[in-house]
Amino acid sequence: MTEKNKIPQNDGKDFIILSMDASHVCAVTAIEEACFSTPWSRKSLEEQLLNPLSHFLVAADEEVKGYIGVQEIAGEGYITNIAVLPGYRRMGIAQALLSKAMTAARERECAFITLEVRVSNTAAIALYTKNGFNIVGERRDFYTKPVENAYIMTRYF
Repeated sequence: MTEKNKIPQNDGKDFIILSMDASHVCAVTAIEEACFSTPWSRKSLEEQLLNPLSHFLVAADEEVKGYIGVQEIAGEGYITNIAVLPGYRRMGIAQALLSKAMTAARERECAFITLEVRVSNTAAIALYTKNGFNIVGERRDFYTKPVENAYIMTRYF
């Protein structure tokens, strides 16, 4: 791990941001299951590795602690998921993943990057707002288990 790729955490350990590959799929599947009531399947995650429009990143040291997925279509970036294992939250991992994904989307000349977030997820909303995202709409009953509306949040470049 080069000094340039190290990102210090609040607890003093370091992690790096890497492109997701087949060796990460099992860990990302476990993160999905730990974080979401309707997680993506292992097969769905494996399929993303073959999709040229998908760009998934992981934050890892000895283990994968979080990940972000972005699909880019016609110059527009769509964050599919961002998740960090519960025991590693509030250590800068989500911020590092989001920053790297936004930089990569800009470099690939996306006009904006957007996502949906549960209206009750105040921590995520605060993270996105801090990074220049604005609420541009709302999707009724977007989420299930439990049913909840989603804010559409977008960051224009």
